[in-house]
Amino acid sequence: MAGVGAGPSRAMWQQVLLLLALCATGARGLYFHIGETEKRCFIEEIPDETMVIGNYRTQMWDKQKEVFLPSTPGLGMHVEVKDPDGKVVLSRQYGSEGRFTFTSHTPGDHQICLHSNSTRMALFAGGKLYREERFRLTSESTNQRVLWWSIAQTVILILTGIWQMRHLKSFFEAKKLV
Repeated sequence: MAGVGAGPSRAMWQQVLLLLALCATGARGLYFHIGETEKRCFIEEIPDETMVIGNYRTQMWDKQKEVFLPSTPGLGMHVEVKDPDGKVVLSRQYGSEGRFTFTSHTPGDHQICLHSNSTRMALFAGGKLYREERFRLTSESTNQRVLWWSIAQTVILILTGIWQMRHLKSFFEAKKLV
């Protein structure tokens, strides 16, 4: 998983730019990388009745070109904020670029967690969700083929049984045993 300052040598990382503007204590910014399946949390001491505004942007890292690319459609962030008592202040899905806002009602350390909301898309060639999606599709396809093959075998067995019964009946009638 990507850590702070992880270099572009890792395959296809999702970049998240997060600027937290804390109105009461001035503006501060954080810049960090998150892998597609990674959840990044940090703790910020926030006074009570303080509005916190976070701006973020998700991007993909192209390993071959060694540049950040615009995010694919549907890629976004899930933001969850907990107050010092552990109560969820904010838990919401957002798009690939945007802003989230919350107001603290309790002074103290607030936990702010971010993670990618992508679970169904093939985003990164080397990403875990990409392989997981491909494996799931392959498994479903194989499952469907096995189902149809077993249905075809059953139909063939039934038709073969019907043919054998008719053939035996005509054989016994020809021999005048029935």
